[in-house]
Formats: sequence, C-alpha cells, structure tokens
Amino acid sequence: MSETAAKAPSARAAEPDANRWKALVFIALAQLMVVLDATIVNIALPSAQQDLGISDGNRQWVVTAYALAFGGLLLFGGRIADLWGRKRAFVVGLGGFAVASALGGAATNEAMMFGARALQGAFGALLAPAALSLLAVMFTDAKERAKAFGIYGAIAGAGGAVGLILGGFLTEYLDWRWTFFVNIPFAVIAAAGAWFVIREPAGARNRNPLDIPGVLLSTLGLVALVYGFTRAESEGWGDSVTVGMFVASAVLLLAFVVTESKVKAPLLPLRVITDRNRGGIYLSLGLAIIGMFGLFLFLTYYLQVVQGYSPVKTGFAFLPMIVGMITGSTQIGTRLMTRVAPRLLMGPGFLVAAVGMLLLTQLEVDSSYAALLLPAMLLLGLGMGTAFMPAMSLATMGVKPQDSGVASAMVNTSQQVGGAIGTALLNTIAASATTSYVADHIGGATSRSQQQLVQLEGMVNGYTTAIWAAVGILAAAALIAFTFVNAGRPGSTPVASSEDGAEEELAVPVVAH
Repeated sequence: MSETAAKAPSARAAEPDANRWKALVFIALAQLMVVLDATIVNIALPSAQQDLGISDGNRQWVVTAYALAFGGLLLFGGRIADLWGRKRAFVVGLGGFAVASALGGAATNEAMMFGARALQGAFGALLAPAALSLLAVMFTDAKERAKAFGIYGAIAGAGGAVGLILGGFLTEYLDWRWTFFVNIPFAVIAAAGAWFVIREPAGARNRNPLDIPGVLLSTLGLVALVYGFTRAESEGWGDSVTVGMFVASAVLLLAFVVTESKVKAPLLPLRVITDRNRGGIYLSLGLAIIGMFGLFLFLTYYLQVVQGYSPVKTGFAFLPMIVGMITGSTQIGTRLMTRVAPRLLMGPGFLVAAVGMLLLTQLEVDSSYAALLLPAMLLLGLGMGTAFMPAMSLATMGVKPQDSGVASAMVNTSQQVGGAIGTALLNTIAASATTSYVADHIGGATSRSQQQLVQLEGMVNGYTTAIWAAVGILAAAALIAFTFVNAGRPGSTPVASSEDGAEEELAVPVVAH
C-alpha cells in the first residue's frame, strides 16, 4: 500500500464509492446463493439419491465433497482475492459456481454429482471471502458499515433456513435438479451487476508472491479436519481413519502456523488471528455455528419424521427463525452497533439464542408448534441475528486492505469448520442417547404401535440430549464474546489491538479519532 493512502484516511473516508449500495445488492445476492446452497441440497438429497442410484454408504459425499472443497480452500481463496483483486475473484467465483451448479443439475451418475459438488465448494471458497472483503473495503463509514453488515449478517444467518423452504418447493413441485439449476440465475445476475457496479478502492491489493507451502499445509490440514469430523459422524470417533485424520490435521496445521511465522509473505499473516478481538470473534462464531447447524438437522427430522410435516411445510416452519434473524441483525444490531461496544451485542445475543435453545430441550413427541417451537425459533433467530451482525463487521475491521480477503476467509473458515463439528458432534450425542433410550424402554412395548412410539420417543430424547449440549456451547460462545472482544463502539475508541494496530487503523478508516 502506498504511503499516501496510509496517511490520508480522512480523504478516502470522505469520498466513499458512489455505487456502494448498489454493489451491496449483488454481494448480498451472491452470499444468499452460497448460504442457501448448503441446506437446499439436503432437502433434495433423498430424491437425487434414488434417481442416480447412489448407495446409502456413498450418499454423504454429496454433502461431504462440497464441505471438504469449501472448507479446505477458503484461506487460499481469500488470498487469491487479495492478489487478483476482490471484484475479479468475486466474478470468477460466481461464474464457476454457476457452471458447477449446471453440472450438478445435469448429473447422470454419482461420480458426476460428487465432482460437481466439489467444484461448487472450490468456487464457493473463492466467492465467499471475496464478497465479505468487498464490503470491508467499500464501506468505511461506521454507520454505513453497520447497515451494510446488518443486511449481510441477516442473509448469512437466514440463508440456510431460506434454503429449506426453497428446497422443499423445488423438490416437491418441480424436480430435485432445480435445487442446482436455481443457482444459475442468482450467479448470472450477481456477476453482471458486480462487473458494472463494483469499483474496488485503489491500493488494496496484496501483490506479494503466493505462499505455496502455506497453501498446501492449510488446505490439507483443513480438509483433514473437516473430513475427520464428517467421518466421525458415520464411522464413530474411535475409527482408526477418523483418529488418523485428526492427528494429521493437528500436525499439518501446527506446521502451517510455524511456516507462517517464518515466511516473508505469509498466506495468513498471524497478526490477523492473534488480534484479541478477531481471535475472539472467530472462536465465538465457530462455537455458535456448532450449535446452530446441529439444530437445523434435528428440527428438520423432528418436524418431518416425528410430526409428519411435508418438506414445504417444514421449510415454512423455520420462518420465525428467519424473521428473528433479520430483525436482530437489521433492527437491533445495526441500530445499536454504533452506540454500544460489540461485546454488549454479541454476548447477550448468544445468551438469548441459548434461552431459545433451552426451550427446545422440552421437546416431546406431541409438542405444540405454537406453544414451544415458535417462541424458541424466534428467540434463536433474534439472538443469533443480533450477535452475527457486529461479529461479521468487527472480524474485518481494522485489517489492512491487503489482508481483508484472508481475514474474511477466516470468518468463513470458522463457520465451515463449526458446521462440520456441529453436525458430527451433536449427531453422535443424539444417536447415542436414542440407542440408550430405546434399549431401556423397548422391552415394555408389547404391540407394534407401542414399539413405534418408543422409537419416536427415543429420537426425541436423542435430540433434546444433544440440544442440552448446544445450550452449553452457546453459553461458552457468549462467555468468549464477553471476555475476548474488548473493542469499543465504532467512532469512539480504537478497534485494532494487534502489534501494529495503529497502522491497521489508518489503512481502513472505520473509526473516527
């Protein structure tokens, strides 16, 4: 970055990009596509499995291939965005995602489907950090930044639930292939809009040579970590390959940290994660996602298997959570972010979500949707929306523009790894509790209907046991937010607290001095 750019933050802040709000529309559209894709395919999976003749043992690869490519390549994607320029990375990511979605929709066998999903994940890993870092470098005024990240946070939080509704509609009334084809218009519109509207600030690229050892170690380490948790879900925590993956991941990621501390132009400058605020955000966000991802899965099964909801009805049942997230993010988070310290939104937000989760520990086979699920989902959405919004903004605040892509990638990495851990960990807890409950109670069931009831009660008991764990995880996220995140409100106190904090604040003028 030039000295002039570093010494003149007020000039840059005084002349924000005239098209920034138009750009936000296309960035938000792309983010919605990536987030809803994570859940929309889950709804279509049974139909796709039957059509393509995918075995029960292999069906997990429809989800796993995407997760491995996306989670493993995020840091590389973030660094490419810093190197190429975020606009170019964003448009290329959208184009690639559209092509991969077309291949997935046209799949004629399982190999083609798995390849398409891996390709989607790879381009998603380029697209997601580019989108978030574009916001970071385009919105520099504290109040405008709050609004922009409020909208982005609401979409990031609610996109998964939107995917359930859209996936239900497309699968039930059209065909599972449309859960892939629907991405194409999203991608085309977002790419065309971004190409003509987005103007990236000058001097924001990181033109240092690519850290190849860092790319290899981080990619292999993250792939091993995500695959370890994914495999644990199906094969168990004691499985030799599962344990081997965790050991390999620990060794590779440790080698990555050592490498990054020594190379001249690291893939992930350690100042990005050793900053107290950003480190606290990555950790608390990851924990919160662990709780949320498991819950999506349990509630989907509870509503469809136990309560007998159709896919479309299940999707609509998640609407209160979407409303809560949008309200928490755009009405509470955005309005209060410039008035109170971020931890006073994040900590209470996670606690409100924990209270919503606590209500769901009371689930029974015949629980009332209106009396129990509706208020629980509203609280969950409200709490998570309120907490996500300042977290998304602060995670890239005070970062040098040249590092904004990789800092954004760390937000996505914490969410992706959190999702893999949450699904595996909470599923394992639920399955174990279900097995134990059924073994203890099946002896007293004499008729077929009584045995079926015990099976359903066992499922619900498994869900509530796992949800208790999720309550604890959300409480831990709140504690981390309260203790680690010590930044003042934007416009009052310095944000950066890393070793070169003063330089970082000048680089992105998001706080008024």
